[in-house]
Amino acid sequence: MLKRFSAALAAGLTALGLLAPATHAQDARQALSQSSVVEQIKSRGAIRVGMATFIPWAMRDKNGELIGFEIDVAKKLAADMEVDVEFVPTAWDGIIPALLAGKFDVIIGGMSITPARNLTVNFSRPYAHSSLGVMANRSLAEGLAWPEGYDAPEVTFACRRGATPCAWIAERFPRATLRQFDDEGQMVQEVLNAAAHAAVSSQPTPAFEIYENPELLFAPTDEPINPGNEAFALRKGDPDALNFFDNWILVNTASGWLEARHEYWFGGRPWADQLGQ
Repeated sequence: MLKRFSAALAAGLTALGLLAPATHAQDARQALSQSSVVEQIKSRGAIRVGMATFIPWAMRDKNGELIGFEIDVAKKLAADMEVDVEFVPTAWDGIIPALLAGKFDVIIGGMSITPARNLTVNFSRPYAHSSLGVMANRSLAEGLAWPEGYDAPEVTFACRRGATPCAWIAERFPRATLRQFDDEGQMVQEVLNAAAHAAVSSQPTPAFEIYENPELLFAPTDEPINPGNEAFALRKGDPDALNFFDNWILVNTASGWLEARHEYWFGGRPWADQLGQ
């Protein structure tokens, strides 16, 4: 009798429209969950990761295979999801448009959180922290005072197109000439060849290059520049994916795994002999 009464009551409330909002909300939540990129990844059996190559975040070894901090992060993420990982190398200045176009599921590529980027994509909690550094050519820049001597039309800076250092240089040194390159190796070579006075890039690239080429390069300043927080970037409107990535980072931060891998790739160069010439 009680069950028949409850069913009749529910039917009556539904007819009056009193249960409709709750039902519609539940249906909306289920639809949102099913459309999440996490469900797409599980169904596909692989996570597609957008990234760009720059040392030591992601680079090619002697056999042409991808290695680096970001590669370790993406591989462990895939293993924890029990799926394969597919890397999609992409030019940095086009990586956010490629994400929005659905070319991959997430950007794991040392992308710093900025307000401008956050207007277009959602960011997870940070999984790494970095700063910018400067490498300068000795023959061109050793007599210049930092920073005032570098803000002049005859001074040329190099940076990687679409990356945070380009915007930082343009803001801090508006009178200087700025050359932008799609590849970080080209940027470094520009300074080594004395075609640019200096380059600004995420650490530890400047520190590594100065260590490898002390006769050609020096650091005009040792102060950390523009400290940043790196995070996964994903398309907006996907709270389930954002929740999963946030908690994956939380778990692997608490366990010490992220710190250990970061120290391996950024604390020195024990991996240098793996790189191709």
